[in-house]
Amino acid sequence: MRKEDFFEVLGELDDDIVKGAKTTMKKDKDKKPIWAKWGALAACLALIVSLAGGTLIAEAKAYSTAVKFFEVNGLSMEGLNRSDVKAVYRDITTKSFTNDKTAQVMERSVPGMEISQREPTPEELAALWDWNMWRNAQSRAGISYRIDIQEKMDETLGFDVMDKSTLECYRDGELLWTAEIHDFLAEGSVFTADGTAVWGRNDTWSSEQPTCAWLARIDMSGGILWRQQMDHGFKHEYISHVLDNRDGTWAVISRGDLRYLCLSQYDTDGNELSFHKTEVGNLGIWNAARLGDGYLAQLGNITDGETDRLVKLDREGNLLDSFLYEGEDCDYTITNMIEFGGRVYLSAYAVPKQTDGGGRHEIANILAYLFDNNIWEISSEELTPMVRDNYTAVLLLCDPEGGTPEIFYSVKGSLGGRLTVNDTGELGWDVESVVSTFFSPATNSFTIGGTCQVFCYTFDNAGTLLRQEDTGETVPYHR
Repeated sequence: MRKEDFFEVLGELDDDIVKGAKTTMKKDKDKKPIWAKWGALAACLALIVSLAGGTLIAEAKAYSTAVKFFEVNGLSMEGLNRSDVKAVYRDITTKSFTNDKTAQVMERSVPGMEISQREPTPEELAALWDWNMWRNAQSRAGISYRIDIQEKMDETLGFDVMDKSTLECYRDGELLWTAEIHDFLAEGSVFTADGTAVWGRNDTWSSEQPTCAWLARIDMSGGILWRQQMDHGFKHEYISHVLDNRDGTWAVISRGDLRYLCLSQYDTDGNELSFHKTEVGNLGIWNAARLGDGYLAQLGNITDGETDRLVKLDREGNLLDSFLYEGEDCDYTITNMIEFGGRVYLSAYAVPKQTDGGGRHEIANILAYLFDNNIWEISSEELTPMVRDNYTAVLLLCDPEGGTPEIFYSVKGSLGGRLTVNDTGELGWDVESVVSTFFSPATNSFTIGGTCQVFCYTFDNAGTLLRQEDTGETVPYHR
């Protein structure tokens, strides 16, 4: 097995102008010639007109930029005047999230946003915005999807409920088709040889209501061939992944009552062929992929900091093996996995073992240094190298027989991102290089934030590195 260390890779807002100009003129004790008075007045008027013209142009440009931002991100301008639109745009793009109008806009436009008995905090709005941007990001190449949830007022209940889910399918960024789903709230989708698998759950507004998992198959033109509600005796069931077995069947991995890891097999007509459940406790299903004749799944619990537990399942769903992937002096977090070339590749990142994880398992040593030295303000130039030294992106490789991952490639100063297979059958590994950071000790949801620049490493079927490129994309970093 090879191990190669790559070199480190690193690769506007217009403020509102004062709206108007005010000029005061004092009377001179000495009388001026009439032409001098008119000349001075004309000069003042010319200055006022010039300032006003420049102000109007700048304001129009700022408003146009803000409107385009609203349109690109599907945000509603309902009830907003020009100043509001610019203020919300500035509030989101500067990641302040302190303007009262921002929460109203996001409540109307961002699926999953619930505002009930209190206003959301700026940190909650920031986290939701980051989730929404990641959720709706389109792939640079190949097949990708975008899900939009639309609501309507239920006069009996007195609040909005789901009206329909809209699934858009893209190829290389170009829209291929749109499908409307009225039976369930769509949460995920994947392209398979037999069409698109889309899954989700029924709309609920109370914890007392049961949560039912739904599965549907959509043809290559966006037509819904069938939809199926799953019923395995759970009060709550969620689908995590649908995997293409490449023999005309789908493997559906789900979670039942927050305790069971479930595997169902479905044919292309929507008939359930088999079902098996295994009690694993309160562990979420984060990733899954085919591994030989069976499957590999990643289970985790973010509260306990457990991010590296892998389980092997056979075709029937029996648990064959369970193991933690960890090093002697570092801990791993697996972020994505994919089957490619008959093996499973896992994208991950490693951090040194922390002396006291606390609530910030990955950056505890950095925070200890800052707090111990009474450092409450630090520049990005000082903090970023510390954060970069804390992370190493790793690409792990699993052979079907053993299943235990081994390091294949690593990149310092970075986090492992998503894995994709392009139209030419090449594997793409996104690596998120930390390029800027900021220290926010008073924030609840994170303490260190920043930005990562995305680089893509491309491999052939044998695992040989073909090229690397700066994608021009950035993703947020919050810990």
